[in-house]
Amino acid sequence: MSLYERAVRVLARIYARGIRSGAVLERDTYFPGARDFQSHWQDWRDEADRIVQNLERVPRFHEVMPSQADISANDNRDWRMFILKAYGVPVPGNLARCPKLAEMIAAHPEVLSATLSFLAPGKHIPEHHGPFRGIVRYYLVLRVPLTPAGDPGAILRIDGTDHRVGEGSDLLWDDTFRHEVWNQTEDVRVALLLDVRRAHLPAPLRVLTKALVAAIAAGFRWRLATGRDITIG
Repeated sequence: MSLYERAVRVLARIYARGIRSGAVLERDTYFPGARDFQSHWQDWRDEADRIVQNLERVPRFHEVMPSQADISANDNRDWRMFILKAYGVPVPGNLARCPKLAEMIAAHPEVLSATLSFLAPGKHIPEHHGPFRGIVRYYLVLRVPLTPAGDPGAILRIDGTDHRVGEGSDLLWDDTFRHEVWNQTEDVRVALLLDVRRAHLPAPLRVLTKALVAAIAAGFRWRLATGRDITIG
């Protein structure tokens, strides 16, 4: 077992003492601001469509995070991530390309990370999980083709349950539960992913979460200062 895996297991035990919620979370309880993001989803789609015009310049996830190659570079299909903010650290060049979304992100300081996720046709992201429960994941679908039966053609499986989320619809969940994604269509699936500071944490877990976010943010600041693979120029 790696040092990272040991640390994740320790964190899981610590957070379990103060968290009893399941995999899928009530939006209004844990992220009331979701209503603002969902109500303007077509604006975010319009901005994402402009990014798609230069999609080959958007980095693949494993090009930004080499440690994630096992879920990003597992096949010959792309998972590209247009990062606007990561653990509280803004990416100014990318935010400038999505001014309406940037304004909304700035209005919601509880949003620690924001990314436009572009999943290539046929792409499968294998089962994986997030590192700690101090944040929750918001998933807002901007573009997804339909199956011949009329269902959304991308599947998000969380803790063994399949979710087909259509355009303009959303889902809030705890990404420390195991999850995977398939794009079962012949077109790119586009989604807005937000990592949100978990509400209603006991005080000790709030302190721990703040420290973990600060540590991860420091690494991202270094990456942003030294790398050229986060923005599209």
